Amino acid sequence: MRSLAALLVCVSLCWDGLNAVCPEPATLKDANGGKVCARFFEDADLVYAESCSGESMDVFPGDDVANVPWAWNNRVSSLVVGRGCSLTVWDHYWKTGAKRKFSAGIQYRLREVSQGLFSNWNNDISGYYCTC
Repeated sequence: MRSLAALLVCVSLCWDGLNAVCPEPATLKDANGGKVCARFFEDADLVYAESCSGESMDVFPGDDVANVPWAWNNRVSSLVVGRGCSLTVWDHYWKTGAKRKFSAGIQYRLREVSQGLFSNWNNDISGYYCTC
């Protein structure tokens, strides 16, 4: 019986990742089919399938933004970095404060990415630089 319960928990956790709405890094493109370096999402959830939702903002190769547009400042909760790209983010305007580099992949919940002892990156991106 314990084995069955463990199997059900494992399947449940794996299923969340398989059903996620986050785009795959290799398929990250804009509406015109152009390469996207990264995509920011306003929402994340404990369930992977509900992360990468809400409004989104595309970041293009070579974008070097010291001040995120006001509507997106401290709003990013999940993100995807395209294959072959890297995204560096800062927690304050003018690319100051804490800094973090993300490689290609999906970050379902920025709440899980530590920023010092008591903080995390959820709703805390104010500047970024993306290269591919």
